[in-house]
Amino acid sequence: MNIQQYFDFCLSQKAVTEHFPFDEDTLVFKVGGKMFALSSLKEWEAGNPSINLKGEPDRNAEMCAAYDGINPGYHMNKVHWVTVAVNQDVPDKFIRELIAASYQLVFKSLTKKIQAEINGGA
Repeated sequence: MNIQQYFDFCLSQKAVTEHFPFDEDTLVFKVGGKMFALSSLKEWEAGNPSINLKGEPDRNAEMCAAYDGINPGYHMNKVHWVTVAVNQDVPDKFIRELIAASYQLVFKSLTKKIQAEINGGA
């Protein structure tokens, strides 16, 4: 996966916005104002890309045990977030599934009103 594929896939999710809330390096993708994916642009340029994604705590622990390229979230709540190393032992297809799952987890945490607005209702 390259940066453009990552960028395009995140933006293909419904009502996603991109931000740089922390600095000029950390690209953050949000839905309904809440983060679901973030990554350092400098690390992509340096050839060490990784993505922080939200996940279910039990599944996060299982994935950390199963893949060398998945670890507790760097600079994040290590129970609810994982850092996924790109272009290592985690297949691109699975990374896309994890991005979509992170999006869905955050979307489901939004208020019913915001969910309805995103889905074209209310």
